[in-house]
Amino acid sequence: MAEGALQYRFAGRWLIALLLAWLAGCTTVVSSPAEDHRAAGQAIQAVYEAALPELPHDKQRHYAQRLYRISGDARYLEFLEAHGRLLLTQLERDIAGLEEPGYAPARAREIVANYPQRSAKQRARRAMLEEWGEIAFGRQLLFRLMQADYYGLLEGLPERRQALDYLASLEWRRFLTDPEVMRIYAAQVANQAWFLHQLGIVDLRDEMVEAFHSVYPAQAVVDLGEVDYHNRLYGMTHIVIADSRYYQRWVSAERHAWILDAFAAEIERILDQATEDIQAEVALAFLLTGNEGHPAVPRIRQRLTESVDPRAGIIPSTRGDTDLARGEHRNVLAIMVLTWPGQLHPGPSLSRLFHQAEQVAIGQGVGQLSGELMPNVTIGFDQLRVHILLGNDVIDIEGIAQAM
Repeated sequence: MAEGALQYRFAGRWLIALLLAWLAGCTTVVSSPAEDHRAAGQAIQAVYEAALPELPHDKQRHYAQRLYRISGDARYLEFLEAHGRLLLTQLERDIAGLEEPGYAPARAREIVANYPQRSAKQRARRAMLEEWGEIAFGRQLLFRLMQADYYGLLEGLPERRQALDYLASLEWRRFLTDPEVMRIYAAQVANQAWFLHQLGIVDLRDEMVEAFHSVYPAQAVVDLGEVDYHNRLYGMTHIVIADSRYYQRWVSAERHAWILDAFAAEIERILDQATEDIQAEVALAFLLTGNEGHPAVPRIRQRLTESVDPRAGIIPSTRGDTDLARGEHRNVLAIMVLTWPGQLHPGPSLSRLFHQAEQVAIGQGVGQLSGELMPNVTIGFDQLRVHILLGNDVIDIEGIAQAM
């Protein structure tokens, strides 16, 4: 077992032992609500820290990225370095593929064909993407380029301009302002509008927000059914989260005042009808805009605390599912809200991976996950090859949808 995995097991065991009393409601010392909220977050974190080495790769990345950005803790770097190496391999393949006639349409068809269809929501998204040609591939490429930018890897990609130019050629304005797309996938529409701006491709943020208001006018919100109401909330939270470069920087409360005002006005409905995932993201919108003192935040923290299953140590799904992998998105958001330290850490910068690629011998690697990433590296990015032994999908399109 890798040293990092052993550290996680050790840390997780003593944390779980320390917090079991709280989970069982057996505390003997009177504590404040704030202390209870933090203890709840630490209890969930202890469970996930112990299980992290065994989680699927996309869940490891999603969890480690968020915990690193609120803590700066170097424990999470091995998972993020593994993700960085994977990104380089994926981007090298896709950028080289853009030189081949028909590559992008073929990749788009492949992505759509592999899109999950377990739920009605997934089937609707798959059908929607099928109608938009190369957008399915463009969304994935945009996500990966944005992740590379977060890690300080984008400038080191020798053919990045080709990828950016390709993305600039797609019909983003029509896609991001289409009412049916908005009704199906408001969160990803928000993400993509901000990603395109942050990568300097095109600024469609205002047009996207205007389209959002057209689909979800304020006067009609009271009549929205559960699915539409949840989609609207997700879209609003992701505007703030994407603007923060996913928990790397503070964002303007003034710019997003319409979102914060709506959340404040609707807090009773949010607490009554929204899932814990959405509730946590609503709280994060307040936290990222420097509004930790807003009355909505402790109310959501209390609701998340009450949602923890004492036996499982995590927040289960609305159906009572306590599977750690399936519940990772919901629970890592809860950890962030409940243990919020009031500081953000950018990155991490992984530009050193380019230098390591020139120095690491075959079959070795710094910070790699044991048995999962086996670099076979000669020199430079053009020659970088990573052989990935997958027991789980690393990143699928649905993983991207939830992970971001």
